[in-house]
Amino acid sequence: MLAFSTCWNNSRHIDGESMIDEIIELGFSNIELSHDMTIAKLPGIQKAYRAGKFTCSGVHNFFPSPVEVMIDAPDAYEYTSHRPFERKRAMDMTLKTLELAAEFNAGYVVLHMGSTPLNPKKFTAPLTKLVTEGRQHEPDFIKQKINFIKKREKLSALYYQRAIEALEQLAPKAAEYQIKLAVESRSRFEDMPNEREMLKLQDHFKDNPWIGYWHDFGHVQLKHNLGLLDHQEWLKSISPYLIGGHVHDVEWPARDHRTPFTGTLNYASILSHFPADCPLIWELSPSRKSSEIESSLITWKHRFPKRT
Repeated sequence: MLAFSTCWNNSRHIDGESMIDEIIELGFSNIELSHDMTIAKLPGIQKAYRAGKFTCSGVHNFFPSPVEVMIDAPDAYEYTSHRPFERKRAMDMTLKTLELAAEFNAGYVVLHMGSTPLNPKKFTAPLTKLVTEGRQHEPDFIKQKINFIKKREKLSALYYQRAIEALEQLAPKAAEYQIKLAVESRSRFEDMPNEREMLKLQDHFKDNPWIGYWHDFGHVQLKHNLGLLDHQEWLKSISPYLIGGHVHDVEWPARDHRTPFTGTLNYASILSHFPADCPLIWELSPSRKSSEIESSLITWKHRFPKRT
């Protein structure tokens, strides 16, 4: 099932219906309602939905955005935060998101679970710089990467437990609405969960049909490019828990949310791990042009006719 995320054009619209109309004109009738959505756009989206203009594949937390957050910040409140108020705000906003997702008959809500207290400017950013300079095989890169992994491992247990506790609190409401909680793979190793933790988390909830894994093509490729995982091997491990994926491409080594077929990803290989009816959501940068997207959609339909 192919769909398109509103993250591409949300910032260019004041009215929700016109935002939906622009996506429909690209050739998509199935839409994921993404984060950074002001509540002012909601009536227009509801109007378009009631008119039968689109079907809603799913929703990305938080939807709508917290009214006090003035920028696109899906991580403004984290379940892993050391501040109780922020953890509660994250929970309250997620419950509201689930309520709205049910209104649009969505199948899932994509969740960011939080992070460990490590500054990406001190860890992911320097590693990315070295890779960009072609120095990923030098001893300094390897030393920095190993130190990063070790440091994160020492810190992670508390934040992993908070992520588990958040899902345990959300699961009954997800079951009530019959909406899956899709825990997304993140682009930075500082974030929670990493791949080892994701497998542990999914195994913890293996008997709960309302919790699963959301594969972000670009996020995982960024960590692949840093030598933190192997994209294909990771998919082999996590595929039993797959709910769906965010589709975008990556320009080497770290520019993601590019239009499919304009970067380095091997889609045929990646898609081989996905069930036939899995939701695949194009999640593209607002800088991508309509003409580029339309052209890529034609290519996609030609190469993957059963994935449309």
